[in-house]
Amino acid sequence: MFNEKDQLAVDSIRALSIDAIEAANSGHPGLPMGAAPMAYTLWTKHLNFNPQSKNYFNRDRFVLSAGHGSALLYSLLHLSGSLELEEVKNFRQWDSKTPGHPEFNHTDGVEVTTGPLGQGFAMSVGMAMAEKHLAGKFNQDNYEVVDHYTYVLASDGDLMEGISHEAASLAGHLNLDKLITLYDSNDISLDGDLDKAFSENVKNRFESYGWSYILVEDGNDLEAIDKAITEAKSLEGPTLIEVKTVIGYGAPNKAGTNGAHGAPLGEEERELALKAYGLDPSKRFNVPQEVYDIFSNTMLTRANEHETKWNELVEEYAKANPELGEAFKQAISNELPEDYAKDLPVYEAGNSSATRADSGDIIQALSKSVPAFFGGSADLASSNKSNVKDEPDFNDETPEGRNIWFGVREFGMAAAVNGMAAHGGVKPYGATFFVFSDYLKPALRLSAIMGVPSTFVFTHDSIAVGEDGPTHEPVEQLSGLRAIPNLNVIRPADGNETRVAWKIALESKSTPTALVLTRQNLTAIDVKEAEVEEGVRKGGYIVYRSEIEPEYLLLASGSEVSLAVDAAKDIEAQGKGVQVVSLPNWHAFDQQDPEYKATVLPPTLRKRVAIEMASSLGWHKYVGIEGKVISIDRFGASAPGDLVVEKYGFTKENVLNTVLSF
Repeated sequence: MFNEKDQLAVDSIRALSIDAIEAANSGHPGLPMGAAPMAYTLWTKHLNFNPQSKNYFNRDRFVLSAGHGSALLYSLLHLSGSLELEEVKNFRQWDSKTPGHPEFNHTDGVEVTTGPLGQGFAMSVGMAMAEKHLAGKFNQDNYEVVDHYTYVLASDGDLMEGISHEAASLAGHLNLDKLITLYDSNDISLDGDLDKAFSENVKNRFESYGWSYILVEDGNDLEAIDKAITEAKSLEGPTLIEVKTVIGYGAPNKAGTNGAHGAPLGEEERELALKAYGLDPSKRFNVPQEVYDIFSNTMLTRANEHETKWNELVEEYAKANPELGEAFKQAISNELPEDYAKDLPVYEAGNSSATRADSGDIIQALSKSVPAFFGGSADLASSNKSNVKDEPDFNDETPEGRNIWFGVREFGMAAAVNGMAAHGGVKPYGATFFVFSDYLKPALRLSAIMGVPSTFVFTHDSIAVGEDGPTHEPVEQLSGLRAIPNLNVIRPADGNETRVAWKIALESKSTPTALVLTRQNLTAIDVKEAEVEEGVRKGGYIVYRSEIEPEYLLLASGSEVSLAVDAAKDIEAQGKGVQVVSLPNWHAFDQQDPEYKATVLPPTLRKRVAIEMASSLGWHKYVGIEGKVISIDRFGASAPGDLVVEKYGFTKENVLNTVLSF
């Protein structure tokens, strides 16, 4: 099946990767040199993927979880015709399409951003979950409109990361049989031999999770790799194919050592490696035409035929199943139904409820109006109010189910949500307690880097959690998440702000959202619905303004907004004017024009007090050097929530005293 031309192609991929890294004088040559055979076999013999047709929904997904080996991916993309050779030559340079680690929405053919080890593997689980759910929801006899694989190339480092355990466990439990991982097992890590830190039995580990396992003893044996991938497609559950490779294969002085891992080979070693491959080292970035022809005649021809047949199938499917066909086309367009928000609850002024409960009501409504709505909780659904009451669970028996049981796997959950968002066809969310955002923050950060519209629901947002004490009472989390660029951190003041926050999350195209919600009841603010809608979308707005010309400005978010309004009324009763501002979303507010900001935060009002049950960090940009912040710059305490709130100074009396102390 394989011949000398195939070997030439493998070695050309190796040489192209080496030359890109040498030109940049930066990069990781070891993985491309060792893993080129498995990548080549997958791409030319199995992968239904045309990087020039990135919007083809039923394509196979390829995730290079070991993102440090990006030169391998760029070489493959170039040979597939989607990346100019000039871009490969500009590897790791300013404004190139070939950054140091693969970046989603930056380079065509890159499915997710990888590099932080383990996260690509975990996001691939989310992709396979989306595929399984959509197949269960839409596929009919003779019409398998959703039928594709998620392939992963993972390294030793990926499988050492803790998130790989969470993700692999979940994948096995859900029997994700369209997930196939090629494990580049080379027994070398950055610092040296792998056995210094890693000695587990990977086969036993993955089989215990419910995975199938295949061993390829020689990573250069194209026939054995091909056979393993073919077999994996026929097996139950996800499959791990362990491929034993030699890192830096072909470099006589560095092969099999950590010296080939994270630094260029150097000119002398490059020359020796290319000679070992039978290539002319005097030629750089040299790819014989017959190698391009292989990719064109195998991978691209197969992918184009696959896409053409699928488009025909979808049209036949829509004729045979008009309602399902319309729903399917809407799902894969990632667009919302036109009137999806018409039945969302509206809360009367004075209504008392927790924003987690309001969010739960909204989730029930959205599940009816947004068929693509899909998510769950990390074993806290009853507290997060995140389950849909009238829908089955998502599992192997009911893959069409819309309630995901992520288990106590916060990091794995968040990465899976990102994978689902990148996959498309679903509007995914994941929920947990706000303090546990610490467990999933790397995935939250990556969602913002990628610009995927993931939604994260965080409840129990403050010291009002009470008896559970400081371990469960968030303090520094708000300021930490607000510091992440391109992340909507929305802490709504009541049910009406929560409704708008959910709309922002679902309508987002390129910004993830963190909804920060209360355990305790809040009083709905007396503000017109249209003003709430506009104000929350703009990130901040006036919720109360006394008839007396304001002398003071109170700023707050979440549960403290109603406290600010109550205090403002007492201040006004003393003959002093005050304006109260709700700032639920700093990211959005900071993007508004200066005129709007000056209306909400008039420069003439210098006597400002910010009120928030969290770290003061960040509020000073709004209150100014003369302003004051009622906040928490220490950890919480264990006691009934109302008492903790009182002891920490979040009372009307303390707000009044602070205001009048100017």
